[in-house]
Amino acid sequence: MAAAAAQPRPSSLGPSAGEAPGEGRRRGSQVAQGLTQPGNPGSLPSFLRDAQPVLLAMGGAVVDEGPTGIKAPDGGWGWAVLFGCFVITGFSYAFPKAVSVFFKELMREFGIGYSDTAWISSILLAMLYGTGPLCSVCVNRFGCRPVMLAGGLLASLGMVAASFCGSIIQLYLTTGVITGLGLALNFQPSLIMLNRYFNKRRPMANGLAAAGSPVFLCALSPLGQLLQDHYGWRGGFLILGGLLLNCCVCAALMRPLEASRPGSGPGPQRPARRLLDLSVFRDRGFVIYAVAASIMVLGLFVPPVFVVSYAKDLGVPDTQAAFLLTVLGFIDIFARPAAGFITGLKKVRPYSVYLFSFSMFFNGFTDLTGSTASDYGGLVVFCIFFGISYGMVGALQFEVLMAIVGTQKFSSAIGLVLLLEAIAVLIGPPSGGKLLDATHVYQYVFLLAGAEVLASSLVLVLGNFFCIKKRPEAAVEEGEHHKPPADVRVDSREVEHFLKAEPEKNGEVVHTPETSV
Repeated sequence: MAAAAAQPRPSSLGPSAGEAPGEGRRRGSQVAQGLTQPGNPGSLPSFLRDAQPVLLAMGGAVVDEGPTGIKAPDGGWGWAVLFGCFVITGFSYAFPKAVSVFFKELMREFGIGYSDTAWISSILLAMLYGTGPLCSVCVNRFGCRPVMLAGGLLASLGMVAASFCGSIIQLYLTTGVITGLGLALNFQPSLIMLNRYFNKRRPMANGLAAAGSPVFLCALSPLGQLLQDHYGWRGGFLILGGLLLNCCVCAALMRPLEASRPGSGPGPQRPARRLLDLSVFRDRGFVIYAVAASIMVLGLFVPPVFVVSYAKDLGVPDTQAAFLLTVLGFIDIFARPAAGFITGLKKVRPYSVYLFSFSMFFNGFTDLTGSTASDYGGLVVFCIFFGISYGMVGALQFEVLMAIVGTQKFSSAIGLVLLLEAIAVLIGPPSGGKLLDATHVYQYVFLLAGAEVLASSLVLVLGNFFCIKKRPEAAVEEGEHHKPPADVRVDSREVEHFLKAEPEKNGEVVHTPETSV
């Protein structure tokens, strides 16, 4: 990446002799396009004066002041939003896996095979990922809280209706489609609200929220088995449907941020927002991220699916083989918050995209080395390192996307990314199963998964180096094009702030280069 663009020039930025500071600021406001308030030309707005330095992401920085310029509180009610996001993430990612404890009972009830029941979890995941654009449209049209309330009701209704089903097709519709759609309508808006409430502490918040997935997986799977033993699968589905009503409680916590309105003037106006902003595809950073994430998902979920069967193939008893997933989940619980805290460090955060690329490389390398495991001890070591790398990926994937596109376009960007990942989710594990059926060698499955994740890491880092590094040069030319006339003297602090945090144009966030790596 190139060096910082358009640094202030001390010889031409200060006010000229004999010129009043207020006059210089008034002229500087013509260049800064609204950085000063008309009623008080000698001072900057508080939300700009207190703004945090912009983040480096994919070779360019994102000016992200929150919706309509509202500064993220980085605390306060944001902790309640973080708790709600933790619960929603736990339900969204753990529920499709937790439902699998009822599969044997469903096979006995309807006289079907394992592949038929496995479609329930597949449809749940497909709805969670594939309805991303629909969620984006709903959020941009109605807001996060109403969409999440409707999603919580749908998720609960789907499980309650499933308890009365008389065929597997009806279960596909209720548990798969309705509950999956309800979880999707909760998951994506919760991440959007987390992005709005946290800026400086956002990596830490993302890591803590992502920890909900392994925590709920460790809790829901034993709970599902307990409910099945005492009440059967119908009673278990009914009780789980009641638990999903907690998504509505979490939705109630998602209080929208409101701008403080000065008594002397009107507050900031909300810019018109598209229901689905496809302009994110013009951002090279987003395109590279989307391609890399899609390739990564092809192999990311394959090892957890096959590691238990791999252990059984080596002659490991069933109980010890199942314990491998417990080891993986336990490590994952601590890896996600730790990755969030490390990414939030002042010296580390500008390089979050490279840390994300490293976590993908680490995960792929772990898959390759795990293919050489020949006993139970080797698989335990594999699960430990896989849990660390998997937790790093889970904590950083949405943090990096937030840094690339900013708050204004995040709701559309995450929907489009999840749609692309949905295709990869449906292809990845089945392709591993096809390879296993053809070769009957688990090592090949792990080698394929590792190669796919390694390829995604290379796409991210090489795409960033060769494609995005050209953006600062274009930004320099743009800065020269908008350079103020020679006779205009502007306060140096004001212009430096303008160069680092260009205001929004037409309601859209502007990307500007900041530093070099």
